[in-house]
Amino acid sequence: MNTLLFFGNLGTGEIIIIALVVLLLFGGRKIPELMKGIGKGVKNFKDGVKGIEDDIKDDSTSDSKN
Repeated sequence: MNTLLFFGNLGTGEIIIIALVVLLLFGGRKIPELMKGIGKGVKNFKDGVKGIEDDIKDDSTSDSKN
């Protein structure tokens, strides 16, 4: 739980340093591709969670009908 609280302590200076390190590691050309891949992954994750929630709702409505 304490590791999750770490992200709340980031200030503007730390974010700029992290961005510069990422830029140095991946280069300017790879960052858009990296962000696109992360976006697709997040979208797939949300779709999967929504599908599971829909399945749970369908199961609960079919159980209440019986």
